[in-house]
Amino acid sequence: MQGDRLDFVTLSERIHPAASRIAMLAEKTPASLVCWDLLAVDDTDLTGEPFSSRRARLEVALQHSEAPVHLTPLTTDPTLAEQWFQQFEGAGLDGVVAKPLDGPYLPGQRAMIKIKHRREADVVVGGFKLHKNSTAERPLLGSLQLGLFDATGDFHWIGVSAAFPDATRAALAELLAETTVPSDSDEYDQLAWSQPQVPGGARRPGSISRWGGDATKVFHLIDPQLVCTIGYDHFEGTRLRHTARFLRWRPDRDPASCTFDQLDEVVGFDLAAVLPS
Repeated sequence: MQGDRLDFVTLSERIHPAASRIAMLAEKTPASLVCWDLLAVDDTDLTGEPFSSRRARLEVALQHSEAPVHLTPLTTDPTLAEQWFQQFEGAGLDGVVAKPLDGPYLPGQRAMIKIKHRREADVVVGGFKLHKNSTAERPLLGSLQLGLFDATGDFHWIGVSAAFPDATRAALAELLAETTVPSDSDEYDQLAWSQPQVPGGARRPGSISRWGGDATKVFHLIDPQLVCTIGYDHFEGTRLRHTARFLRWRPDRDPASCTFDQLDEVVGFDLAAVLPS
């Protein structure tokens, strides 16, 4: 958490392969535990009990808890749930979750409904990565690297779109290969490194990941002229929180007109009202 909202970017930075860095980050940016279900109490397995019973046991277990341990709010009132859905995004939440009150816990199954915001935006394709199954004989697209221009005309990387059928992956790899900027060219260096760092510490494509390896070996830049419409649910600062859904190409759209101005301005909401101490 940061201030009066959840901080997903800082949380994601807590994920690291080095134990020493995990310990340092845990001390530097402590996290909170938010609970919504209970699977066992001591040696008693609750997974076969209905959610209503598990939730009641959870409320008893946490009745004396204090921050940084929190209990999620719960309601069976659709009107109140709709109000939460509209308000809680301002505190950094994606949406709401609906679970059947009489349902047992089903490990490995999607037994709940995640209700998220559905939005669209026109963005610019600035590069791509090939799929792990791609070969020299049959290249396959792995992901589109997406960006938006700011008011000064600088291009900012905002995230990726990666879910495509294999036939579409092959066609897109062929299409984008025609506009690929050679990685050993001055133009590649200019496109990859001269653009401003996204506020909040987000990496640019082409930088070295904390997971190791030189991303420039698998990242392909193109001239940012192709525009597409994506579906997305939430922006975290100036980054997509989740992978975007590719919807359609927009050959009629000027790339320079694809700016942050088109994004919804979420009204702030105090996180303490969602997760009271």
